[in-house]
Amino acid sequence: MDLVVKVPRLPHVGETVTGGVFATFPGGKGANQAVAAARLGARVFMVGRVGEDDFGRRARAALEQEGVDVTFVRTDSEAATGVALIGVDPHGRNLILVAPGANARVSPDDVEQAGEVIRAAAVLLLQLEIPMEAVRRAAQIAHEAGVRVVLDPAPVAPLPGDLYPLLDVLNPNEIEAHALTGLPLGSTEEAVRAAEALYRRGARAAVVKLGERGAVYASMGARGHVPAFPVAAQDTTAAGDAFAAALGVALAEGKPLGQAVRFANAAAALKVTRMGAQSMPARSEVEALLNR
Repeated sequence: MDLVVKVPRLPHVGETVTGGVFATFPGGKGANQAVAAARLGARVFMVGRVGEDDFGRRARAALEQEGVDVTFVRTDSEAATGVALIGVDPHGRNLILVAPGANARVSPDDVEQAGEVIRAAAVLLLQLEIPMEAVRRAAQIAHEAGVRVVLDPAPVAPLPGDLYPLLDVLNPNEIEAHALTGLPLGSTEEAVRAAEALYRRGARAAVVKLGERGAVYASMGARGHVPAFPVAAQDTTAAGDAFAAALGVALAEGKPLGQAVRFANAAAALKVTRMGAQSMPARSEVEALLNR
């Protein structure tokens, strides 16, 4: 659950900033991506855990309301539902603190129980708000079944070397790409080189999100930069989740990588114009922006 305060400006260390407006929104990177993909027309299954508490019940209900299948979202009686404390300034920039709660207890066994739907999927979307061993097992199951695997490496952590060859697309933002490669990303050319470095580690493609600068990608057959759609940002929370979900949906529909990135840019641009992590755009809105 995201606990969000809109503030006049983000605080410095040790500073209190008052004058904010408080709201709660269902969140979590996996759930955000599930909702975004469902709104874009995909049939979506969510695998994860929530606590046996009010936040957990609200999180499950929010997913069900969006048509997401929650058969494999376990209710954990020994951990609270994950919580994110989020400050958002007038420019839509944010500061986020996360208590993972039940997310940290997602296990390879949880993944195995969902093995049948993973093998039947067109795309598996993964994030790093669950333990790495669960991420790796899900990627193995999907890879062995010929299912495309898209990993959003956030919150960023070192990736095991044997994970890269299981990935069809590694999709960091620029901060995460820098953490993974050590390379600068100040210019578009530098960002492309960082994407190439990630691609060379074994992933079949790397797509680096650059916020208002768009995104770059690298794969065996292509390199490129796709500009962002200019919008007035209200809340950048979950913009990367909107992007990852749209990228997955586009790839599932057979779009080439460059077109898939443009589709993802449009979804992310629309997301930042509204408050709340799961206030994701509908397919019709994305298509309208693409056709302007």
